[in-house]
Amino acid sequence: MTTNILRKSIYVKATKEQVWAYLTDPDKLAIWFHKPKEPLAEGATYAMFGTTSGDKLMWGNVISARPYDYLEYTFTITPMGDAVSTVKWTLQDAVHGTRLSLEHVGLPQAAEAFGLTLSLDKGWDDHLGRMRASLHETD
Repeated sequence: MTTNILRKSIYVKATKEQVWAYLTDPDKLAIWFHKPKEPLAEGATYAMFGTTSGDKLMWGNVISARPYDYLEYTFTITPMGDAVSTVKWTLQDAVHGTRLSLEHVGLPQAAEAFGLTLSLDKGWDDHLGRMRASLHETD
């Protein structure tokens, strides 16, 4: 059996501190992803809500938050049922900006869950594109 792991990396013309804000600050998260009620902080639980619908879209626990370098949290959405996956973000200095890497692990493995993996894969592409566009608007 193989493991479905989503990996993405983007380069942005922004400092690690700016990118970190986009990963943890509710107002910045609302620009490109979903909005939590509180900033993401190590040891905290979180829920993120649709910016227009207000519906609870995802939830979990922040496992690790090392400012400007690494963020890890559990990730659950309704289509996953009781399954819990993990999202890991790594920020690295790059010439004139930051390399942001995503690793989404622990995705459901059943054949009928592959559609969910495809949806999450496309979703991360869309979300990261919105983050990049927003960060580059301020350039």
